[in-house]
Amino acid sequence: MARRLDGEFDYIVVGAGTAGCIVANRLSADAAKRVLLLEAGGRDNWIWFHIPVGYLFAIGNPRSDWMFKTEAEPGLNGRALGYPRGKVIGGSSAINAMISMRGQAADYDHWRQLGLPGWGWDDVLPAFKRLEDHFLGASEHHGVGGGWRIEPPRIAWPVLDAVADAAVQMGVPRTPDFNTGDNEGVGYFHVNQKSGRRWSSARGFLKPVLSRPNLRLETGVEADRLLLESGRAVGVAFRQGGETVEARAKGEVILCAGSIGSIQVLHRSGIGPGEWLRPLGIEVALDLPGVGRNLQDHLQQRAIYKVHGIRTLNETYYSLPRRAWMGIDYALRRRGPLTMAPSQLGIFTRSAAGKERADIEFHVQPLSLDKFGEPLHRFPAITVAACNLRPSSRGTLRIGSREIGATPRIAPNYLSTDEDRQVAADAIRVTRRLMSQPALQAYRPEEYLPGPQVGGDDASLARAAGDIGTTIFHPVGTAKMGLASDPSAVVDERLRLFGIAGLRVVDASIMPTITSGNTNTPTAMIAEKGAGYILEDAR
Repeated sequence: MARRLDGEFDYIVVGAGTAGCIVANRLSADAAKRVLLLEAGGRDNWIWFHIPVGYLFAIGNPRSDWMFKTEAEPGLNGRALGYPRGKVIGGSSAINAMISMRGQAADYDHWRQLGLPGWGWDDVLPAFKRLEDHFLGASEHHGVGGGWRIEPPRIAWPVLDAVADAAVQMGVPRTPDFNTGDNEGVGYFHVNQKSGRRWSSARGFLKPVLSRPNLRLETGVEADRLLLESGRAVGVAFRQGGETVEARAKGEVILCAGSIGSIQVLHRSGIGPGEWLRPLGIEVALDLPGVGRNLQDHLQQRAIYKVHGIRTLNETYYSLPRRAWMGIDYALRRRGPLTMAPSQLGIFTRSAAGKERADIEFHVQPLSLDKFGEPLHRFPAITVAACNLRPSSRGTLRIGSREIGATPRIAPNYLSTDEDRQVAADAIRVTRRLMSQPALQAYRPEEYLPGPQVGGDDASLARAAGDIGTTIFHPVGTAKMGLASDPSAVVDERLRLFGIAGLRVVDASIMPTITSGNTNTPTAMIAEKGAGYILEDAR
């Protein structure tokens, strides 16, 4: 018998990640409305949630990461990938790359062209600006005073400056700001930090309002299923401390658990493709084919180049005096390598002539390692990783069992289209061209991965991309926003779930197509707009 959680709530928000913290903040601003926020992870009371380089210790750690894995991927030559997701208030914004990236204006104009009013660039820009507290100050592009702190990096690397010079020699323009609507160019990423500390969604939007008497946060909560009555969501059943608990909402239930978590809750509630749910013994409450389909992600080809005569983090880390200085520099000035995002230098360019806008993004790092969780290499090297910004491959996400803790089946279907394989091959060609520019020749770059033995023809390069390709942790699209006439759509333009009243999905899963860059900031924008729709519709 389930215990009823004490109290009456107007809204129940499932998931205190990037989106859920913002939604709970906005909804609880009305003191007359009671908001319950449910988070499966715990509090962010671990030092590595706050020191920026802590992602090295948080990713792949069951304390902070759900430790998901993909299925074996044919496009990756049978490899399965780790699929990190944040397991803490702030969600993935507590363990991610901290890169502040909106994408391109054309991404959102495309959403509007799909028939989704309110989602064009001119519509979403005010939401981006409301969220921000930007170091560049208030302007036509940026805002100040919001909860989302954005600052420049606090460390420079000569080797990255040389890569930037090489990009310019290749014809890529310099840019001081990737977030003005057209991100083509080379420059240093702006980051979600404040004075050398990570600035997660929990720090920016949840913690400042936890004292509100009408906002209740429950952690260690694994949401099981929605409570449905007469075609309406009226609450959530969840497990906490080994006990089954139910909470009820007079207004709406809002799923903010992300492109994996929100789908798991919907599927366990009997909402999704009946052909997937019935074999698991789940009674189908609503046969909605799009729930768990349309999975999109950015796959990067992690090229590694050995360098000579210039410093990288690899040899710095293995020098005890330099490692000690890193700690001292951070303690005294909040500067140095401990403030580093995983990638510092960005390059947005075109994979081939004829592309109408930038379609690949480079993350350039003054370090190299086999994969996250593995030690840095002992030789000086840099990583030059290019990803396809707008992949045409589509995957699926589904539960493997009715049980709450069951591992989800994540099948991104990487490199499953001819177009994506061509972009992957072309991206390696662009990488090689970049590393051959005069600005880098003094450092004698040597290709370590994919390696000089890989030929320059399309087939060899696409196969190499499958060998070295890895996710940059941007799953989106599994609860696609679309028109009622679209059989694959899950929510409408106001993020209301088709076929169930009182239920919305407000997170990265609603993206109809992936944005052209890192997806955390677009997720924050979706939360800002989604909360606005909820408040408007409650009037």
